[in-house]
Amino acid sequence: MSGVLFVGGGKMMQAIAQGLIARGSPSATLAAIEPDATVAAQVSAMGAKTFASAEQAVPHLAQWGSVVLAVKPQMMQAAVTPFRGRLRNHLIISIAAGTRAADIARWVDDDGVLLQLVRAMPNTPALIRAGVTGAFAGAALSPSNRQVTNELLDAIGRTIWFEEEAQLDAVTAVSGSGPAYVFYMIEALETAAIAEGIDPATARVLAIETFRGASLLAAASADPPAVLRANVTSRGGTTAAALKHMDDANLARLFAEGVHQARLRAKTLGDELGKD
Repeated sequence: MSGVLFVGGGKMMQAIAQGLIARGSPSATLAAIEPDATVAAQVSAMGAKTFASAEQAVPHLAQWGSVVLAVKPQMMQAAVTPFRGRLRNHLIISIAAGTRAADIARWVDDDGVLLQLVRAMPNTPALIRAGVTGAFAGAALSPSNRQVTNELLDAIGRTIWFEEEAQLDAVTAVSGSGPAYVFYMIEALETAAIAEGIDPATARVLAIETFRGASLLAAASADPPAVLRANVTSRGGTTAAALKHMDDANLARLFAEGVHQARLRAKTLGDELGKD
């Protein structure tokens, strides 16, 4: 894979870069635009080149075949403006939530419809190369650039492609925000354990290891989660008592409604960012 320029040097950029390096990409082929000196030092420590501004990087664009947009959605337009008209021969991958491909294309180029542009939504387990990323690209994306995208995103976990860009709002709500839901439930189980008389340190271990083990079992099993749940639930037993109480409280419905709210917010964010 050819060199990669990252616009933004934060945690997700560093996760991708570390994943690529672990897979054999020379660190010297990676670079990042990062104005924060502390963050830039972290990137430099990996062996990647850093630039304090986009203007410094633009004259060297021929060194990189791919440009990864790794800035916050609200910063995207300003971040890509210096590249206007200069990325027609590059693969562009955005990992910003909500920011739509058409908006990025018009910010980057007057005639952006044929740009090699991918929208991707990774999640924070990418930091330990255990993420899952939803990706979308228009019909203009070449097979070779699709392969490059796979190589880049697979460095932080699993990649799943979607046919419609609107589906990325749901991806954002499910897997993008999903780690927070899991942490929320780990926290709730930990708190419940403490309330039942288990000391805090042990409660945390029990909660985390339960989620870790159950997730690994689900990933390794051919059975769907509903079957795995039923396998743990003996009629009239302790698990059945807990699940009945949760069902009576409509916990599953509340959970689904929360995910729906996240999807609506992702769509609204895209609407707001696309106004300029």
